[in-house]
Amino acid sequence: MLSASIGTRGDIQVEPRGSDLRGRPIVGAMVRATIFVRGQVQGVGFRWWTRAQALELGLAGHARNLTDGRVEVVAQGDRAAVERLEALLAEQPTTTGRPGRVQAVTTRWSGPRDGIAGFVER
Repeated sequence: MLSASIGTRGDIQVEPRGSDLRGRPIVGAMVRATIFVRGQVQGVGFRWWTRAQALELGLAGHARNLTDGRVEVVAQGDRAAVERLEALLAEQPTTTGRPGRVQAVTTRWSGPRDGIAGFVER
């Protein structure tokens, strides 16, 4: 979803609902993040671990292997919970027993989508 506002110069600025003009989530907003995790993250239980963490945080979405060796994590819910999952995915060294080895995490923020419930491995 998009929202519009009038800028300081009278121009109309369009932004995803739940984020500011720089794409950062607004505190307390429902958000959606697509997180790409690179490293040794396939075939080691990483998606299962991610699902468990997401469910504990009350998030909806999925984790799936990509053909280039990365894992794509789509998480939707309260901003603080999504940010916590992002931090757990990137944490070095892991303090939660995260399987595999993470080299890099890249996140794209967007507004939430309707009709998403639960968190699944794909």
